[in-house]
Amino acid sequence: MSIINKTFSKFLGIFPVIILFISVLTNSKYNFAYDENYLNFNISYIIIFYWSLKKPEYFGYGFIFLAGMLNDVIQNNPLGVSSIDYLSICVLTGFVRTRIVLQNLFYDWVFFLISILIVGSINYIILVYIFNTPIIYNSLFLGLFATFLIYPILAKILSWIDNILQVSIYDKKNQ
Repeated sequence: MSIINKTFSKFLGIFPVIILFISVLTNSKYNFAYDENYLNFNISYIIIFYWSLKKPEYFGYGFIFLAGMLNDVIQNNPLGVSSIDYLSICVLTGFVRTRIVLQNLFYDWVFFLISILIVGSINYIILVYIFNTPIIYNSLFLGLFATFLIYPILAKILSWIDNILQVSIYDKKNQ
């Protein structure tokens, strides 16, 4: 195997991690003004949920923790809050991965709603009761709901990326 093929294979192995760090570094909460509230959605939640559920070998807990720390620095949050959120998503997806036999988009979508509600509650408790940070409830709820609504679209895109990765890895093994 040539050096170019080895480099390409290693790049494909870390491509989901690269997607996560790009979403974190580009400020993964996209805000839209809506009736005096901010409608935002968090792409990092979707990326972490999807890859932790479908292919947990792509992400390590260290990468997820580091992504959370970078997210806190970029968004000026107390350090560790996003890491706790991201790792909570990983714990919840680990639980559902061992319990659910049949995985399809609808079941994943419903469990994603449950997961982000739990993570949003953890985030709220940490920010309000420990750090005394004011939170607008409508904005928090609308953000979680918007993230829930765009999950099927991004899950299809991530599934398409995963299929490309699998085909490329299979082609490299058979050469």
